Amino acid sequence: MFASQKLMAAACAVSMAGCAWAQHTPRGTATDVSKAEIEAAVQKTAMAPVSDQALRVVGINNNEYNVGVGVVHRAKTAGRDIGGGIEHSQITEVYHVIEGNATFVTGGEIENPKETAADTQAVKVLNGPSTGGGPVRGGVSRKIGPGDVVVIPPNTPHWFTEITTDQIVYLVVRVDPHKVLPAGYGMK
Repeated sequence: MFASQKLMAAACAVSMAGCAWAQHTPRGTATDVSKAEIEAAVQKTAMAPVSDQALRVVGINNNEYNVGVGVVHRAKTAGRDIGGGIEHSQITEVYHVIEGNATFVTGGEIENPKETAADTQAVKVLNGPSTGGGPVRGGVSRKIGPGDVVVIPPNTPHWFTEITTDQIVYLVVRVDPHKVLPAGYGMK
């Protein structure tokens, strides 16, 4: 190839790339959730043994899918029943631990599984269709604490077997490709 042909090919490539870039348009707006909002949600429900507060559910890319953002508070579990495992059939959850330490199990199987009623707040606003039950057996156990992140795909049982500090608080991001959560939701 001659130098002039190489230059022409490079110019065409840059031109096409420029056209593709110029055609890109934003599909939505950013959504902010402030530290103050997260802290207020934690304070509002700190006395409850378990509190899961949806702060926002946002439609992404012209409502192509939804993303929920919430905060969860769980009190120390030493010496009392901490409930059982759960899995969500359509939601991926991402936990980012803000405060506290716990033992967390993912995978395996939930003993005595039972679908969560469709008319509950948990299904309608927090995590969509879900199955809960007894302990998770055969999963992977890990210690988690401040700064740790766990990504939990749909249909993955998960369960806190122990909370070793007074509480564990974590930010949860819920990726909702099937739009089962209510876009536009905001905590009041």
